[in-house]
Amino acid sequence: MVIPLYDDDTGLLVLAGMGDSAVDCFEVSTSEPFLSQVSHCLTDMSTRGVAMVPKLALDVLSCEVMQVLQLTDNCIVPISYQVPRKHTGQEFHDDLYPDTVGTTPAMSAEEWWKGGNKPVEKVSLNPDKQPKPKAPPAKQVAAKLISGGSKEDPARGSTSSSPLSTPSSSAPSRSPSSTSGLSSGFLPSPSPSQSTKAIQSMLGPTSKFRHIQGAMMHRDTHITNLRGLNLTTPGESDGFCVNSQRMAVPLAISGGQIGIFERSQPGRIPDTALPTIQNSVNVVDLSWDPFNTHRLAVACDDAKIRVWQVPEGGLKETLTEPEVIMQGHTEKIYSIKFHPLASGLLASSSYDLSVRLWNLESGEQVKLLTGHQDQIFAMAWSPDGKLLATVCKDGKVRIYDPRKSTAPVQEGPGPEGHRGARAVWVCEGKYLLVSGFDSRSERVLCLYSAHSLSSGALASTSISISPSTLIPFYDPDTSVVILTAKGDTRVYIYEVVPEEPYFMECSSFNSPEPHKGLAFLPKKECNVRDVEIAVGLLLNKTTIEPVAFRVPRVKKEFFQDDVYTETAVCWEAALTASAWLSGSNGQHKKISLKPKDMTPVSEAPKEAPVKKYMPSSFYLEEKTDEQKKEELLSAMVAKLGNRDDPLPQESFQGVEDDEWDD
Repeated sequence: MVIPLYDDDTGLLVLAGMGDSAVDCFEVSTSEPFLSQVSHCLTDMSTRGVAMVPKLALDVLSCEVMQVLQLTDNCIVPISYQVPRKHTGQEFHDDLYPDTVGTTPAMSAEEWWKGGNKPVEKVSLNPDKQPKPKAPPAKQVAAKLISGGSKEDPARGSTSSSPLSTPSSSAPSRSPSSTSGLSSGFLPSPSPSQSTKAIQSMLGPTSKFRHIQGAMMHRDTHITNLRGLNLTTPGESDGFCVNSQRMAVPLAISGGQIGIFERSQPGRIPDTALPTIQNSVNVVDLSWDPFNTHRLAVACDDAKIRVWQVPEGGLKETLTEPEVIMQGHTEKIYSIKFHPLASGLLASSSYDLSVRLWNLESGEQVKLLTGHQDQIFAMAWSPDGKLLATVCKDGKVRIYDPRKSTAPVQEGPGPEGHRGARAVWVCEGKYLLVSGFDSRSERVLCLYSAHSLSSGALASTSISISPSTLIPFYDPDTSVVILTAKGDTRVYIYEVVPEEPYFMECSSFNSPEPHKGLAFLPKKECNVRDVEIAVGLLLNKTTIEPVAFRVPRVKKEFFQDDVYTETAVCWEAALTASAWLSGSNGQHKKISLKPKDMTPVSEAPKEAPVKKYMPSSFYLEEKTDEQKKEELLSAMVAKLGNRDDPLPQESFQGVEDDEWDD
């Protein structure tokens, strides 16, 4: 939904979409072109509402012709529209400010009901023509000062914290002598810490990762000159996949070919033909084995899953014979997901409305899960590997315990939209986060309790309006979820917590051009010295570019142990597929990412507090004109240097006459 705001005095039209971060301003004309864009304002947060500030509150001396307030999830952002003029701040420009509608009603309700049509009287915005407020008697001012003041002191102006309010220029000056018993004539103001606490209590809790920064890594780490990228992979696919050593990218070449690019070999891809993996049919989805950086599983149009083994050092020749071919689905496959703990265990979903589990070691189907009534949008394994969640086009979210039943053990209502969805387990596997669409096709995040799906979503938040499904990546160590979609330029970041407000929005990252996919590396690839909590690879039309998400910290020389808890070794298997199928459970061991030569920030020596402000005498001391002149001359001499010093060229040796060429 788009909210229009129109200013009749200037003919400016502001349009802001609910859930969008852009606010556009247009000039409306009665002749062609009827609508011309004036400005495009892109903010960091999604719009929840907009309102126009009254004309009488504008800063007319700054040539402000309109001001709009944007309501977001946790703050109100003022957006000012100003016309550049030479004498801004000094003159009132009559051509910008025609008389505007005043605040005095033209008639009563009874008069209008009887047929009256009086217009509201217009007023001038010229400050010189504004009525000046009368100053209160001096006795009233003194009485209020002695009693400690009040919430609304007309002599001081309103105590409102609104950025639009300014102190009254008619306030009389007060000296300490006029306020018996007080050290100052002004009321005591709250300390910065008190003000901060008051604002936080009003806005609610905020994430300690709210200032997270996404940044492209140096060009030396990019892979460029990528050609023939396949842009038609289904919405259920991430578009490409990566591991700590290499990337697999589907190519738009007949035969379902996949390009393999080594992370250790960045740079420009040669124009000559490259060795690829040939699947003979179109590629639908692909995924690296999390415990074997050489094994790649590929789902294809012919309802088969092919498993390939990439040699050490990358492809030297084209591969045409897969290691294993697994067949069981009767229709095209949607997506595939490896088990997070058991080696060689793979799940797949298909147009035949089934989910099947495969043992890659034997190449056989080991489980068949049923119960879906329509297209399966997404699958997600729980962190402990016991449960499998699915999101379906029939409007249901389901949880399976594959070793106990082929039917879902839980079922609940999913997002209302039918364009697509993704799911990921969060908060130690106790909650399920689903990215989908609402009934108005607006992208939403929904949080479910894994123990009570039937109760519906605990919380939801709207993101933006776009046809592409947001693909979530979740970091369990920080509880930060990073989301983007194929074809987007913006990457959204939230911290997810198991209590209200559930979603805490952080700074977003914008790529210079629409990307085709974003895939993340294992946590061990993060540079803790730069406080990186996630590193991803951004797939563009012709490049693959690493992106680091960093938490800004002052003491980077220390290991940030409040950010880096012990992390799970998710790149090593905890048990085999056979052991898991027989009922065994496992869990990843955990390690610290702290380098040996770094000290935890919690053990850093305490520093003495530094005074942030100069003493009042520094500001109150008045300097004479002679002192100011002397300081200026001293600064100029220091800048130019001592003129008595010899010039550098005076020390150079000359050339003898007989050395010159004739």
